[in-house]
Amino acid sequence: MDVILLERVEKLGAIGDVVKVKDGFARNFLLPNKKALRANEANRKVFEANRARIESDNAARRSDAEKEAGSFKDASVTLIRQSSNVGQLYGSVAVRDLVDALVADGHKVSKSQIVLDRPIKAIGVYDVRVQLHPEVAVNVKVNVARSPEEAEMQAAGVDVMAQVFEEGRDQGGFTEDYDPNAEPGVTAETQEEQAQA
Repeated sequence: MDVILLERVEKLGAIGDVVKVKDGFARNFLLPNKKALRANEANRKVFEANRARIESDNAARRSDAEKEAGSFKDASVTLIRQSSNVGQLYGSVAVRDLVDALVADGHKVSKSQIVLDRPIKAIGVYDVRVQLHPEVAVNVKVNVARSPEEAEMQAAGVDVMAQVFEEGRDQGGFTEDYDPNAEPGVTAETQEEQAQA
């Protein structure tokens, strides 16, 4: 289906471009969200008659987004989550969590503006893109850690998981005491109980 774009759409085109898209993309996304019109003769005339107004509205929205982008300068969010010993989160950090954290920091953001390719499932520092306008995007640092102390270390550039494994190796590793005389399947507690009996 051919459509006339009413705003810049990433990887498609700019305002006024006539592009060919799949029917489902047009029917389910572009047309309901008022990002495009069907490319027929009547809509072309309507678009050309309103082109100056559409472009001025877009320029006004872009300038507002650029002002708001200034408030995102060096923006970062710290999320404290529980995780396993190897850094895998119990659950994940999704768009909703990022919106809540950014709104708590005083930024005006909606779920549709956050571009998260896949949920965050491990501790670490991530760059997440926030699309304030089709032509204005900012990056926000997201620091996911198990504690505020770990978050500070990660913000300073320390790889927390590598450090945990180094400490474990320095202390003899993560191994249990081994008794060569123990019977298979017997724990140290049951051996003590048997010795006392």
